[in-house]
Amino acid sequence: MQHEERLRRLREKYDTGHGGSVHDPKFRAVADRIFQASGTRAAPYSGIPTLLDAPFREVDWSDPDIGDLDVALVGVPMDLGVTNRPGSRFGPRAVRSIERVGPYNQVLETAPTFEMKVADIGDVPFRSRYRLEMSHEDIEAAFERIVAAGVVPLAVGGDHSVTHPILKAVGRKAPVGLVHIDAHCDTGGAYDLTKFHHGGPFRNAVLDGVLDPTRTIQIGIRGPAEYLWEFSYDSGMTVIHAEEVSAMGITAIIERARQVVGDGPTYLSFDVDSLDPSIAPGTGTPEIGGLTSREALEILRGLKGLDFVGGDVVEVAPQYDPSTNTAHVGAQMLFEILSLVRFAPGRRGSAG
Repeated sequence: MQHEERLRRLREKYDTGHGGSVHDPKFRAVADRIFQASGTRAAPYSGIPTLLDAPFREVDWSDPDIGDLDVALVGVPMDLGVTNRPGSRFGPRAVRSIERVGPYNQVLETAPTFEMKVADIGDVPFRSRYRLEMSHEDIEAAFERIVAAGVVPLAVGGDHSVTHPILKAVGRKAPVGLVHIDAHCDTGGAYDLTKFHHGGPFRNAVLDGVLDPTRTIQIGIRGPAEYLWEFSYDSGMTVIHAEEVSAMGITAIIERARQVVGDGPTYLSFDVDSLDPSIAPGTGTPEIGGLTSREALEILRGLKGLDFVGGDVVEVAPQYDPSTNTAHVGAQMLFEILSLVRFAPGRRGSAG
């Protein structure tokens, strides 16, 4: 009898309606935005692709009208700073092509594209596809306008050199802290006649006075380039190597990161080569022995409540990964960073 009564109750509740007929108020708030009254929803493979399926807003980059946004998603298709395999210039397009990321983050309990005003505002316009230093000037100018509008910028690169000019915009008034997840510290010096390469953005940012090294933590570091990262240690950055992850445990890493960056404004930079190349092979400088995607997600989700004022996902080079897994990783990590911004205490209308 108990079985029959339970079955009757379930039939009354669930035998009619559609996939969007959700009874839990928390989940229904998401479903009501996705499903039409008829029970249909947009096919994930249809329409014009945008970053995280956010609305697209075309802007005049000389005077972008974005002051009503909470977050601007921006492509930075430039890879003139690579030291190894090129191709991350195609990263923004590849990440835009990924479907079915979000809209609900079940761990952080947020649907960020519905709970904030978010738009994909396209790609940074470059005056030249050949001149690295000029491209950095263009990136800095574009992000200065976003920051001036009071909008949180989240970027998709592009090689990691693009983070330096972004930090110059984000940290112009006062140096910011940094959570940096990567295989490489990227604090190397000049070589091949330039310091503007993807192995040196964080040294450059510290020396420019826009990044606070004592509030910087670098997670997942490994590989044969260790001898290049003296600046990280000498400047006071905290470095957690990939080989330390298992012994420390993710919980301890999260606690250390929160301790290092504290309550101040913080930037989050995620290089997909932080992950093991068995998971994310589509990148310019792969290093074996990296993080798993589950470890990376756990680290990011443990940072809820920090004051994130910007972030990026970089080094997706899709042509080295026909499976599209690397681009999927990039899109998911971008979604996690966007979800964290939802709870940033300094954001306008923050839930934090």
